[in-house]
Amino acid sequence: MAIGRPKKEIDQKIFEKLCGLQCTLYEITAFLDVSADTLIAWCKKTYGLPFSKVFAIKRQAGFTSLRRSQFQLAEKSAAMAIWLGKQYLGQTDKDYWQRRQDEKALELKERQVEQGEF
Repeated sequence: MAIGRPKKEIDQKIFEKLCGLQCTLYEITAFLDVSADTLIAWCKKTYGLPFSKVFAIKRQAGFTSLRRSQFQLAEKSAAMAIWLGKQYLGQTDKDYWQRRQDEKALELKERQVEQGEF
């Protein structure tokens, strides 16, 4: 009978929460006090998938939580509302020179219309 180190128990809920917080493999192993090899083998045994696939799935809960927080913050923060508008609604800031160019083009069109050139 071989004598080895006692088997480490990994709490699945804690593991999944750490994935949701976007912790790296090494941060998770440090928190759980296991080696990377142990965690990788545990993922394969528990989920039937390699760590990278499990992490990709379980981190989605963290994205959802972050997105919810951002939308709540946007109700109080104009900067966050603007940022979200740019990310999700395709809104952009035109710089000063672009606005000036657009204004001049509009003025030119208006003059052409007034003079019957258009």
